[in-house]
Amino acid sequence: MSSNNRNYWLKSGSLNLILNVQTLIFGFGGFFFLVRMLDKHSFGIWVLFTATTTIFETIRGGLVQNALIRFLSGNSKQDHPDILSASFFISAILIILCIVANISLAGYFARIWNYPALVQMFLLYNIVYIFQAVLLQFQWIEQAHFSFMGVLVTNTIKQGGFFFYVAFCFFLKVHISLISLIYVQVICALTGMITEYFFVKEFLSVSKKISKKWVFELFNYGKYVFGTSVSTMLSNTINQMMLGAMVSPDAAGVYNVAMRVTTVADLPTNAIGTAVFPQSSRRFAEQGSNAGKYMYEKSVGTILALLIPALFFLMIFSNFVVDIIAGTKYTDAIPILHITIVTCVMNPFFRLFGVIMDSMGSPKTNFLTLLLYAALNLSFTYFFVKWFHVMGAVYATLVTDIIFFVVIQFLLKKKFKVNFLSSFVYAVKFYPEFTTHYLKPIYAKVKNRA
Repeated sequence: MSSNNRNYWLKSGSLNLILNVQTLIFGFGGFFFLVRMLDKHSFGIWVLFTATTTIFETIRGGLVQNALIRFLSGNSKQDHPDILSASFFISAILIILCIVANISLAGYFARIWNYPALVQMFLLYNIVYIFQAVLLQFQWIEQAHFSFMGVLVTNTIKQGGFFFYVAFCFFLKVHISLISLIYVQVICALTGMITEYFFVKEFLSVSKKISKKWVFELFNYGKYVFGTSVSTMLSNTINQMMLGAMVSPDAAGVYNVAMRVTTVADLPTNAIGTAVFPQSSRRFAEQGSNAGKYMYEKSVGTILALLIPALFFLMIFSNFVVDIIAGTKYTDAIPILHITIVTCVMNPFFRLFGVIMDSMGSPKTNFLTLLLYAALNLSFTYFFVKWFHVMGAVYATLVTDIIFFVVIQFLLKKKFKVNFLSSFVYAVKFYPEFTTHYLKPIYAKVKNRA
């Protein structure tokens, strides 16, 4: 690997790892305080509310994000103004649709979850949608130019502001309401949007005329990623939403506690996945599909090397971890956590499958496989929750993950000759390679200065 490539992976991977560590700290921190300040029912309502709004935001991002990054990173600068104007146009339409859906469904969710104040919460969150949409658009433009510092700063503002508000209320024993949390999100999203503008303003050369060509290009590429994002988000949230409707919001809160503990598994996966996409888009443009085997096996192996030790720790000390993070009233989350840890090992294979398929211009394949995943997960969850209640949701995920793993490995073997066992070989090699290429040079520099 050339020094330039190595520097790209080190810089972008490090920044994204920092970003995901930061997300974990602020997300866990806010969760740590909220789960202690709110009763089980109110916490369950907050979990269901955030799951619903996240689905709407993911729908919007899925249609634009990867398409924008791919076409900006893979086309000449002369095309960028037209690409940007088309992406802003699509985003504006999606924002309107999200707001309409939000308003239409607010009363329904308030009834099935028996919480009338949800209507006001959903209506107020429309403001967050608008600010968040512009902020994310700016962040994607920055990522397409292989820069991540602005993303790091603005996510610190957005997530850190929410965390510090919750911490302030916790330590000063200030009463906290669910509606106040949304007001804080409005302020944080607005501040982050303004800040990110200064990181991307040099790239914001937007055509005054909307290019129909690029609207169709972005849409045709993004429609499958859009479907993929919806399938993924539904798969990640349908368990909680069905528990809330079929059992109770309290059950959704318990399930969420276990999911929160295993978010540590998303750190290396998200960091490397974000760095891989723009780089793999460029490699596929230059080298064709031959780049797929190495990119997939190597990236998954790196994630596994970072992930597996953390999962061993969670498995051994699960009782202690749940007690520290959520308190003794959520000990019923421990059995859920044990099974979820097993599914976490498969997550890097799933995430990088999507990254490779999208970056090589095959989002349709990714969409169809994830549609299969969502359909299986929905079906299994419905029956398993009826039979096993809260544990049924995690049993459904485990069975679905095993089936899905077999399917995607078959597709990767056929298309790129990928061998999933090679990822474990790369995982073992990661530590000596990291020591040779990074730790020893750093140690040598420190020693020479001394």
